[in-house]
Amino acid sequence: MAESNHPAKGHPSAKAVQKTVLNLGNLPPKPKASDMKASANQYPRTPSRVNPNQPPWPAYRGYHEYSFAHATMGVRLPTILGKAIDDVWKTLNQEYDEERIVDLVNCIHRMEDLMGDLQGNSKLRPIIDDGAGDIALWNKEIAKFFRGKDFMNAPWLFAEAYKYRRLRECFSLSKYWVDYDVFFRQKCDTFSRSSQAVFELSTRFSAPQEADANLSAEAKLEKDKLLFLELTQVCLWGNSTDLSLLIDMTEEDIKKLQSTGGDHLAATEKNILGNNLHKLADYVMTIKNGRIDFVLDNAGFELYCDMVYADWLIQSGTCSQVIFHGKKIPWFVSDVTKQDWNWLLNSCTYGQLFPDASEQEMDSLRTLGQRWKQYEKEGKWKYEAHPFWCTGYTFWDLHSEAPDLFQHLSESNLVIFKGDLNHRKLTYDCHAPLDTPFSTAIGPLASEPGAPPIASLRTIKSDVVVGIPSGVGEKLDEEEPGWKISGKYAVVLLSEGRPGEKPQYI
Repeated sequence: MAESNHPAKGHPSAKAVQKTVLNLGNLPPKPKASDMKASANQYPRTPSRVNPNQPPWPAYRGYHEYSFAHATMGVRLPTILGKAIDDVWKTLNQEYDEERIVDLVNCIHRMEDLMGDLQGNSKLRPIIDDGAGDIALWNKEIAKFFRGKDFMNAPWLFAEAYKYRRLRECFSLSKYWVDYDVFFRQKCDTFSRSSQAVFELSTRFSAPQEADANLSAEAKLEKDKLLFLELTQVCLWGNSTDLSLLIDMTEEDIKKLQSTGGDHLAATEKNILGNNLHKLADYVMTIKNGRIDFVLDNAGFELYCDMVYADWLIQSGTCSQVIFHGKKIPWFVSDVTKQDWNWLLNSCTYGQLFPDASEQEMDSLRTLGQRWKQYEKEGKWKYEAHPFWCTGYTFWDLHSEAPDLFQHLSESNLVIFKGDLNHRKLTYDCHAPLDTPFSTAIGPLASEPGAPPIASLRTIKSDVVVGIPSGVGEKLDEEEPGWKISGKYAVVLLSEGRPGEKPQYI
């Protein structure tokens, strides 16, 4: 069920979605974007001088009025929190047990306290120990780097992540509602509203991909590469793609596509500003019975696209295992949790979300769901949720703060990071020059011994942009102000890493 955009007047979320006036306190002077750009020549900082409050290039912070950080901290986060409170009231109105109701009311009170801290630009206090495994990571980072910082003058990435961890605290301190997800309704809705695209994929991919004995080895490789290019773009653009997938091709079809397919791909690629798509495809074509990891982004339809992608990687013989990395807690509204993962698999297999679908379409979706659940039983697919993904640290600190996770990823043939938030964490979400090489921008995840090959598939929805040719971003700045947050453009970037080398701490 879709969430209401108009909270009832009788409960505390009614004013939360209105424009918020922030008490900014004694903040530093507001730098101009031009001044930030001019000072960028002094960067990047040397690794010994980099820390969460002092990234390699200047951090985006909430008081930077020219940045998307300002709109997020001042308007978007209070609005999101207001809708979350609205969701809890809906749930409370459906309860009948008094003890559970009182427990949920206390959750709402904690959410109201968080709203007050957010609107009042309060200092970032430690996370209350709720028994979760991430408490030490969070409170160490706050104490070491953000003592005395508030929502607006802490780096935007940390402040935003902190808000979601505080939201989790509202429920983790309860008796009955520890696992409650205030975003679950709207995540489900994104899938149920995507019927045309869902069935476009299911009807094309439900039948097992069988090897065509009539294809030469060279033709099969070309077919696989074209399919990989298309599926990668499906996963990149999600609902924005036309889903014109290339399957069941004869050798003659492939010959035609070698002349016409390039034009088709070029048309869909024109908005990929930093484009390592073909380099990525050439590398993936060398993997046989390997392992590819997905660091997931959004639940619902995007996760469904990721599953179709991973299904093809298994059936093509590229992978014998695909590992999906999601979140342990509800995170940045739409990020995948285990609950979202289970819901999607079971909705495909048993659900009736699409009343207008034909029986043939529903059969194709059930076939996918059953096959995917079998992959999970056989260990070909695994869902994992390491606590590090839901901390305030960027991925520059992954090797030092979560060495077990770094070691685990180092054993993968390729780690694909999906979406805008993962890209921000890869690149430290700071004011790096637009033409900064991706391998430079992700720091230790490219340079540390054992770093795996890494790809970032990201539609651009926030200020940090790296890995695009010189002059391209500057031209867009003049012609399309706001291009960095429109979602119209994207990057597909690849770092070769240092696979096969032993991590230094082992």
